[in-house]
Amino acid sequence: MKHWLVKTEPHVYSIDDLKRDKKTAWTGVRNYQARNFLQQMAPGDQVLVYHSNAEPPGVVGIAKVAAVAKPDLTQFDKKSEFFDPKASLHQPRWFCPDISFVKRLTAMVSLDDLRQNTALEGLLLLQKGSRLSVIPVTERHFRAIVGMGQ
Repeated sequence: MKHWLVKTEPHVYSIDDLKRDKKTAWTGVRNYQARNFLQQMAPGDQVLVYHSNAEPPGVVGIAKVAAVAKPDLTQFDKKSEFFDPKASLHQPRWFCPDISFVKRLTAMVSLDDLRQNTALEGLLLLQKGSRLSVIPVTERHFRAIVGMGQ
């Protein structure tokens, strides 16, 4: 089992939206490295949900991968902000796994709190210039962050 962190803007799709929906296709990722991470996700992998573009930003909950990545249908929708004219049904470029809600953390773990925890040294999220919306997380980092939020 692997561990991941996915970023979402709470005004677009929050942990509460995921709780309400129970499961969603994680669509709209348009970065090749992040796409490759999405394609590596396997059912049962654990996922930290991070609210970005929020005050303050931070980890707010836990999800799990419910299904392997399949073509992201938003790439074919001309009305979608995620439409990709270079993508085709025969050669999709973007993929999305299904993510299901597990739980909301008791307390949000803010970005500042993450930065102050020496146990999180090496966490990709904390590296200068790291802007990916999907990143792998070690089991040790996953457990430390979840512990901080309980």
